[in-house]
Amino acid sequence: MPSLHGVVGLPPGKARLRLLVRGEPAARKVQCSTCHLRRSCLPAGLSERELERIDSRMVTSLRKVHQGETLFRAGDRFEAMFQIWTGFFKTVLATSQGREQVTGFQMAGDLMGFEAIDAGLHSVDAIALEDSQVCVIPYSNLEALGREVPPLQRHLHRIMSREIVGDHDAMLRLGSMYAEERVAAFLLSLSDRLRERGFSPSSILLRMTREEIGSYLGLKLETVSRTFSKLQAGGLLFVCQRQIKITDPTGLAHLLET
Repeated sequence: MPSLHGVVGLPPGKARLRLLVRGEPAARKVQCSTCHLRRSCLPAGLSERELERIDSRMVTSLRKVHQGETLFRAGDRFEAMFQIWTGFFKTVLATSQGREQVTGFQMAGDLMGFEAIDAGLHSVDAIALEDSQVCVIPYSNLEALGREVPPLQRHLHRIMSREIVGDHDAMLRLGSMYAEERVAAFLLSLSDRLRERGFSPSSILLRMTREEIGSYLGLKLETVSRTFSKLQAGGLLFVCQRQIKITDPTGLAHLLET
């Protein structure tokens, strides 16, 4: 459901109209059984019969989010999960000093909103890094379907477990890795995620800026740029602005073993 941010005080009808403008719903819904991402998102592993049971019941709408727009903000009420259908997002946390800390990057097939399940409020901003579309999955629908289709609930738990492992990996990067190791781990993670979705694992178009990468990895902008140049000089990468070609994935992975 769209955020209530910025519409407090409007009559319900006008507020509803404003909400439809922000996070504009697309004209059609997505059927999980025919979606090209079904093997890498929430319904992954379900049988044809199980897919039929969740079709038209799990996803209520397909919402467009234009580049730079916010899907949800910290403090927004949690009512739905969002599965990215197309596009790329970043999640951002505002620090007590007023700075923004990038907490993650999400691509097609990723599910967003886990952080809000416990408190019932979102704790981060989710901002589109390019024109994107997300499947809106009301959490009440997801809970009901999870009881009816146990494999769906088990897969949701696996996704949540991977989120926890990812958070642990991020803490490891920030706590014990040098700059080269952090950038190498970041690129290899993107490579693996692209491979899982059927894309080239060696050719990466960065949707995020060097500054956003630095915020995520705990590095200064200048350090990120220097590290890319150093990895290119070592024959591990070819860098052309936001286009990254991993020329020696074995060598890049070896940086994490030393």
